[in-house]
Parts: sequence; structure tokens; C-alpha cells
Amino acid sequence: MSAYSDQSEGQSEERVVRSAVDSVLDGIAQLCIIVSGILLVFLIASFGWLVFGRYVLNDTPTWVEQTSLLIVIYVTFLGAAAGVRHKSHLSIDFIREGLPALPRSLMRLVADLFVVAFGVFMAWQGYIMVLDNLSRPIPMIGLSESWRAAPMVVSGLLMVLFSVVNIVQRLVTPGEA
Repeated sequence: MSAYSDQSEGQSEERVVRSAVDSVLDGIAQLCIIVSGILLVFLIASFGWLVFGRYVLNDTPTWVEQTSLLIVIYVTFLGAAAGVRHKSHLSIDFIREGLPALPRSLMRLVADLFVVAFGVFMAWQGYIMVLDNLSRPIPMIGLSESWRAAPMVVSGLLMVLFSVVNIVQRLVTPGEA
């Protein structure tokens, strides 16, 4: 076997591994989007029930406000994590994309490192909040206040995972975005 065929086999295996990792991470991001979408449907339905209860039954359901706040937290954090994976989070990239390859790559690396640092901090602080609020119930719905902080932990960890994979993939294949 020639050195060329050994090298192409290694690249082929690398592509298979990268494809498998990308598939798993894309699946996780898609799951975040699906859960967020289902929760948005539930949010709309609960507000419909609120309006119906308030104006038709003259008996306002008190659980809707707290449930809605909880749902909004989950939708926001899961959507943010998926945004990091799909690279659709808020960014101003017209300056970066106008630069030559090296500064552009460095700016992407710095941005990913900031997201990693933010994700670690968010997961850590969310974990502290989960532990501190285990015994405090959310008014009107009775769930632990920890349910409000749990998406911070999940989203922070997913942001770290997605950003680290982005960094590794850019380092392994520097010519790609």
C-alpha cells in the first residue's frame, strides 16, 4: 500500500467519525428545537385557557402565569443552545467575514471560547441555583423552584459541548468554516 492510500483511508475514517459526531449533535439540537416547539404550543393553549377562564367562566386559572414563566425559560434556554449548534445565535459577522483568513479564524476561535466560558459559568451558576432551591415550591403550581434553573444547566452544558466541537473541527480542518 502506498502512503497516499494510507492517508486517504485516515481521512475517510476521520470524515466518518466527524459525520457521526455531527449527526448526534444535530440530533440533540433538533431535540431542543422540538421540545421548544411543543412547549410553545402548550404556552399558547394555556393562554387560551386563561382567556377562556377569565372572560367566559369568570374564574381565572391562577396556575397559568407561573406555568407560562417556566415554559418561557425552557424555550429560551433550549433555543439558545440549538442556536449555538446551528451557528444562528446573535452575531455581527460582516466585519469578521470581510477580513483575511487568519484574522477571521482567530475571531471565530475567540467567539467560540467566549461561548464556552459563558456556558461553563451558566451551567455552574444554574447548578448552584438548582441545589439552593430544591425545597422551595413555585407558587400556584407546587413544583420545586429548581425546575426554573435546570434549563440553565442543560443549556450551558450544551453550549460548551457545541462550541468545543466547533473549535476542534476548525482546528482539524482549518479551511472549513
